[in-house]
Amino acid sequence: MPEKEKLRIDKYLWAIRAFKTRSMATEACKAGRVKIDKQNIKASHVVKVGEIYSVQKGAQRKVIKVVDLLERRVDAKTAVLFYEDLTPAEETVRYKSMFHSPLLSRDRGTGRPTKKDRREIDDLQQGPADHEGWFDEDES
Repeated sequence: MPEKEKLRIDKYLWAIRAFKTRSMATEACKAGRVKIDKQNIKASHVVKVGEIYSVQKGAQRKVIKVVDLLERRVDAKTAVLFYEDLTPAEETVRYKSMFHSPLLSRDRGTGRPTKKDRREIDDLQQGPADHEGWFDEDES
């Protein structure tokens, strides 16, 4: 086989800029965050054109399809040409919305939250609770 056809998955993920360093890509493979058909793969897995990989990096999950092999790390605009991002739109929206969720913080020195404050915080985190039916007047 020609040398270009043998490319390890950790080197490929590093080259397409999915991970900042090759050792981070290797660690992700060892930790089971890189999968093919829901099966964990080793860092030494040989990449083939057309394969679809699921890569999890922190809270972000991406599904990528190998379009062409890339041995050396290149700039981001060029790297995009070597893979196709198949990540579902709702997954991308959910990841981006995590950064726009309200941050709950209290001013320093305000003390513990009161019972009313605690309920307001809980409503913000979970959404308003359904309080209907607690005190039905028809009960005898």
